[in-house]
Amino acid sequence: MKKSLFILAAAMTLGACSMNQNTTVKQNDLQHHRFELLSVDGQTVPAAQGRIPEIEFGSNMHVSGKMCNNFMGQGQLQNNVLTVKGLASTMMLCTDENLNKWDHVLSDVLNNGAAVTLQERKLTLTQGKHQLVYRQKDRM
Repeated sequence: MKKSLFILAAAMTLGACSMNQNTTVKQNDLQHHRFELLSVDGQTVPAAQGRIPEIEFGSNMHVSGKMCNNFMGQGQLQNNVLTVKGLASTMMLCTDENLNKWDHVLSDVLNNGAAVTLQERKLTLTQGKHQLVYRQKDRM
């Protein structure tokens, strides 16, 4: 009996883990929400740099935000992949070397299509070797 309960508990735990990993992100999960950047490729974004990088999703998946530069474009979400072809951006040079570098990372990730996960108010965009992790800053 104990062995059966253990097997049942293990199966339920594994099932719950796989359910969380396969959750489909829908447009409604992103639209009208703002997210602040926590890390890029494992490097933590400093909290006290004055200009906090962010991404925001408006009506009809209009994507906008700021890194070093402001950016905007029309997003498309299909099968947990977010693509923003032809992302427009201002072209300033920032004194922060990381923000300059991350501008290019973000552009590449969104133009090439980023795998999207959203768990516990954390948005993760992954494309190739790059990963951007954001935290939702508005209320649901």
